[in-house]
Amino acid sequence: MTNKNVQSSSFRSVPKTGVIYVMSRAEELGFTYQDKKWINLGQGAPETGPIGGDDHRLKTININIDNSEYSPIAGNQLLREQVARLYNARYRQGKSSKYSYKNVAISGGGRVGLTRVAAALGDVNLGHLLPDYTAYEELFEAFKGFVPIPIVVKGRDGFKLSPDLLESEVIDRGLGAILMSNPCNPTGQVVMGNDLKAFVRIGLSTSCVLIFDEFYSHYIYDKDNLTISASAYVEDVNNDPVIIIDGLTKNWRYPGLRLSWTIGPADIIERIYSAGSFLDGGAAHPIQQAAVSLLEHSVADKHAHSIKKHFTKKRDFIVKKLEEIGFVIPGPPQGSFYCFASLENMPSHLRDGMHFFEALLKEKVICVPGEFFDVNPGRRRSHIPSRLKGYIRFSFGPELNRLEEGLHRIAKMLCK
Repeated sequence: MTNKNVQSSSFRSVPKTGVIYVMSRAEELGFTYQDKKWINLGQGAPETGPIGGDDHRLKTININIDNSEYSPIAGNQLLREQVARLYNARYRQGKSSKYSYKNVAISGGGRVGLTRVAAALGDVNLGHLLPDYTAYEELFEAFKGFVPIPIVVKGRDGFKLSPDLLESEVIDRGLGAILMSNPCNPTGQVVMGNDLKAFVRIGLSTSCVLIFDEFYSHYIYDKDNLTISASAYVEDVNNDPVIIIDGLTKNWRYPGLRLSWTIGPADIIERIYSAGSFLDGGAAHPIQQAAVSLLEHSVADKHAHSIKKHFTKKRDFIVKKLEEIGFVIPGPPQGSFYCFASLENMPSHLRDGMHFFEALLKEKVICVPGEFFDVNPGRRRSHIPSRLKGYIRFSFGPELNRLEEGLHRIAKMLCK
């Protein structure tokens, strides 16, 4: 007993937060991924089956003598070159400065890519949005070299971040870097066009490194944009302080393959993949080789077209139904596959996100309380009730028939 206690005291407690907590709580009540009685509108995963017009799907991954060897920590060079070609073809036509494989590092999934970036950051004030992706909180907890500083966007403004607000935050708070998901998880808001161009200009003029998590950049519902990326507004790929993280998880609908890439100035990329030498050792070699064909320009755009057509239908459906049920959506999603809905019109006992979440679990439907997106590293604001307690995030990643059943159960619960 004594030895066990001594061993346990050598480790710090790591709380389950965000989606991890949500899914663990559902599992306590019997949830499994195979049980069709459960509707998972919580976890952020897109449906992985055929959705029409998207016929170039991986069915096998080849393992041979060559790819059984370690991959370079920076990633398979063919894949790095393919990533660079895709971004040049999509976003850098007519620009003299182009990405090369030296501007790309490959990682074993989005969290690994973000962790490498965090490990490579210097001692800076790091701005992050509220609300934003729940996993950022654990990332900020793990690395102490930078100081996380929140930038609040408000429901009354549709959770939108304007260039003017960004610039004032960078200057007034002395921010050396900013991390943000774009499109935003959980609100579905998107910075694009002239606003995104202005963001990149602000980063360059203030020497503030802009780190864009673009994992939902194929889920764009604006009629004039198939995909978006801050890379379209970079002038000099080796000078402008813009870092982009993306991967197969959402935009190619392969969450199980755990493959991502980071794009940025070559000297920063070298530091980022050097961090991988002690953090993770590199992504799986066979998966990297299999991914090369998926990033061919025409194939990638077919994926994006299929996603836009299919998920626009689901976006329109869930927004309409949630509003009919009585939810308030301050900013209908322009991207991603999430609705961030206010509970202000719900019965009084269900206006708290945690209470709503627990009540919905009894109907075998999973959602995510809004307070988990109130990123709060170190629990420095734990004495203040979260301003996001009255929100819920619903995912419309699952198949349409699952969405329909989930919303039916929500409406039924509210009628009890």
